Amino acid sequence: MTGSPELICPAGTPATLRAAVDAGADAVYCGFQNATNARNFSGLNFTPDEMQAAVGYAHARGAKVLLALNTFPPAGRFDLWKQAADDGAAMGIDAFIVADIGVAAYLADHHPGCRLHLSVQAAASSPEAIRYYCERFGVRRVVLPRILTVPEIRQLKSEIPCEIETFVFGNHGLMVEGRCSLTNYAVGRSTNMDGVCSPASEVHYQRAENGALTAQLGCHVIDRFEAGQQAGYPTICKGRYRAPVRDDPYYAFEEPVSLNLMDMLPSLIGAGVDAFKIEGRQRSRAYVGAVVGAFRAAIDAVMAGQTPPSADLIALTEGQKQTHGAFATKKWR
Repeated sequence: MTGSPELICPAGTPATLRAAVDAGADAVYCGFQNATNARNFSGLNFTPDEMQAAVGYAHARGAKVLLALNTFPPAGRFDLWKQAADDGAAMGIDAFIVADIGVAAYLADHHPGCRLHLSVQAAASSPEAIRYYCERFGVRRVVLPRILTVPEIRQLKSEIPCEIETFVFGNHGLMVEGRCSLTNYAVGRSTNMDGVCSPASEVHYQRAENGALTAQLGCHVIDRFEAGQQAGYPTICKGRYRAPVRDDPYYAFEEPVSLNLMDMLPSLIGAGVDAFKIEGRQRSRAYVGAVVGAFRAAIDAVMAGQTPPSADLIALTEGQKQTHGAFATKKWR
């Protein structure tokens, strides 16, 4: 790696993109308003006109725009992904974030001058898998799954011919990205093909007379909260359940908690990480502005050989809890 690592930031709306760029993002990732991206929610993402304006806004301020085409096209619908790729190339998108090999092949064959980044949704964490994408499709960067320690990242970097990008803040999903079928099981819509995890149209809350709140996804009870207790958004992997062998509700898959690697930036830079990614295309402008500004200051300080300024981001974490996850140790639970 030469120079400072890039700070890659989320944008779910044009206003959020402007907030990210203004707060110091080197690049912003976003998607069109359809199933071609993995955050396909009502009121989120960009129309073609909005995307074109966003590219102009970012480029005028020295920032890049990365287009997420990171879902898997079902049979008979590939034209939607081809159209998104063609539109993005015509708009001057700086890189395409891809997961499906068909989408990667289409871009490599029809837009060979475009830069490809391999999405975390591809679940590629071995040097053999990453080298295949680089050699076959010309992938220039891989977004690593959140299951690798820093020594593993350092070793991987020495064995692959492309840049690496790691998450440093936000959702701490530890399912195998690109392979989760929990939402599809519950409501018939796929995270990986429809771009929706726990769609809002399937989310329901019920308040009991004693003030307790039940959160449901479709017909499935995901969690119950006592009166006054903070209620989370019902996703199956972060729900609490009862089991026959225990009386207390427990988190069967993973506990709501956010990744925050700000104090690990020096070791990640030392491991050769080329770009740091903040998660949160469903987050507000205030969230994006605060988190991006804090990480911008921290990265700049580390690169200048200084101690990063302290930043209290706990209020912006899920469940007001944060973790280093697998980056520090495999025993994150």
